[in-house]
Amino acid sequence: DAQADYEKMLEDASTKRATDAKSMSEKENAKADTEVALQEEKQKLADTKADAMGVAKYISSLHSECDWLLQYYDARKSARDSESESLVNAKAVLSGADYALVQTTATVRTGRFMAPRVQ
Repeated sequence: DAQADYEKMLEDASTKRATDAKSMSEKENAKADTEVALQEEKQKLADTKADAMGVAKYISSLHSECDWLLQYYDARKSARDSESESLVNAKAVLSGADYALVQTTATVRTGRFMAPRVQ
């Protein structure tokens, strides 16, 4: 009979709508969870990039410092030797040696920071 078929079709359609609505709701929840996870991963990526930039900046500063040390090694070595010689002379003076008005070399300073001495 047509009325029974019609009622059966309405019941099936209602069941299908309910199933589809439930499925759609589950998919929307899964999408929302995935979007939250995506935002968390984006934040982790940004933090990791910031850390990497910090490490790169630190490495760059170390490289610059090392370059400076290599560039001025001879000047610093000369300054250390001069200071050591001055300390030996000061110790000798304190021990009684007389270096009154004795000049052994002429020293000319150019005014540049850590510049090697010209003798």
